[in-house]
Amino acid sequence: MKYSELNAVLNEQKETLYSFELGTTRELLESLPVTNSHALVISGIRRCGKSVLLHQFIRHEIDEVFYFNFADIRLYEFTSSDFILLDQLVQESAKKILFFDEIQIIKGWELFVRQKLDQSARVIITGSNARMLSVELGTNLTGRHISKELFPFNYQEFCTFHTMPYNKESLLSFLNNGGFPEFLKTNNRELLSFLLEDIIYRDIAIRYAIRDISGLKNLCIYVMSNTAKLVSPSKLTSIIGVKSPSTVLEYLSYFESSYLMNLVSRFSYSVKGQMISEKKIYVVDNGLVNVASISASKDIGRKFENAVYWSIRRKTKNIWYFSDSNSECDFIYKINDDFSAIQVCFEINGDNQAREINGLLAALKFFNLKEGVILTIDQTDLILIDGYKIKVVPAYAFSLD
Repeated sequence: MKYSELNAVLNEQKETLYSFELGTTRELLESLPVTNSHALVISGIRRCGKSVLLHQFIRHEIDEVFYFNFADIRLYEFTSSDFILLDQLVQESAKKILFFDEIQIIKGWELFVRQKLDQSARVIITGSNARMLSVELGTNLTGRHISKELFPFNYQEFCTFHTMPYNKESLLSFLNNGGFPEFLKTNNRELLSFLLEDIIYRDIAIRYAIRDISGLKNLCIYVMSNTAKLVSPSKLTSIIGVKSPSTVLEYLSYFESSYLMNLVSRFSYSVKGQMISEKKIYVVDNGLVNVASISASKDIGRKFENAVYWSIRRKTKNIWYFSDSNSECDFIYKINDDFSAIQVCFEINGDNQAREINGLLAALKFFNLKEGVILTIDQTDLILIDGYKIKVVPAYAFSLD
């Protein structure tokens, strides 16, 4: 590219730097460090608010920021050699903070960032592909970066955005609408449809040179329609029309890398046992479930479980479901070295009470825990059984902290 072309893009993007709406303050903001020795890397699904978060982070230093968004269509021909021209623009600006959006789409970006860190620049990066970021971060930026993940609004942020109290009504609204900020502003479902199309085509199909777009889309629809359900890749080949279970696993890994979903394994002390177990699918936001699923959008119970998963996922990646021959517990998770158990039940009644309690009780016994939680929509209770304490708590009143 030409210096003049990059300079023109830079000057136009500079205007957006000052026009950003700061919006609802994100909870992650408090944990972002100020450092010149490490690159600050914020990753997460497209349109979840990464750029807004970082504008909140640097709002008092805005005049010291060099901002460059690599997702600009005019930078389509930008290659690693063009970092020389970009560096000239950086030096001419004399800015102290370098803010790069979606830099991971440019091959060799980590070498440029490493150079700027060595020159004592303060570097902030956003990216929407976990796989692409992790490969480079694990090589040329080992020990020189601090990574944070951002997700769509959680329940508390949703309530702040809408100025709603924590209660059953606001929780149901959150479960039905999800937490993508732009959608909540406009209530335009097409925004979520376009987002999903972008992820499928731009982030996955084009990036990984996938020709079977139909199979990829079929799998996406299946995932959305089976949120919070057990799936077996080997059984999906005929359902979605792809050639082999390995292809299904490959596509699912692309979905995970794009922050579209997570797969959760059955707990086992054996790594092999976890790998061969059936997986549970959790989609990053119920808003996407609504626009893409065939059936799950109407299942409020599965949306409830999906939302609880992501509230745990914000705290830890160590999450499993527990299952033995007779019972199942929805979530076992570990923060630091401590295990905890949570059962999710929209409403406890005579038909499901024994199943929900027994599943949680089995997990408590297995992990030698004395206390567990059943999260509900609006029920509160306390159950003492065989020396174990089970708290029944409305999800809107529960905190993992």
